[in-house]
Amino acid sequence: MSPRRNRPKAGGSSRSSEDEGRRYGGAQSTESWQGEEWSVRHVAGASAAGKTYRCPGCDQEIGSGVAHVVAWSEYGGVDDRRHWHKACWNAKDRRTTKVQRSRNAPRH
Repeated sequence: MSPRRNRPKAGGSSRSSEDEGRRYGGAQSTESWQGEEWSVRHVAGASAAGKTYRCPGCDQEIGSGVAHVVAWSEYGGVDDRRHWHKACWNAKDRRTTKVQRSRNAPRH
């Protein structure tokens, strides 16, 4: 019996968005917000290891290993992806347009 191949076969390197969603631990959907269509991917905490992000909803950090949401405009590219806390993404319509920071909050 030959050993199992862990490398992708030659010529089959293109991935669909569904494959990417499974690879990074989340299901992808499309939502309408602010008159645009947004791709939304829910990322599990186990798949969110290694990096820290800043949530645009609350301007706080999303730590490594924390479950969150990645959202980007349908017409945007990879650089337009934003990482949100799940609660912030769900409350995005109830928030003001200007982020209110406390006096001692970091200005990033």
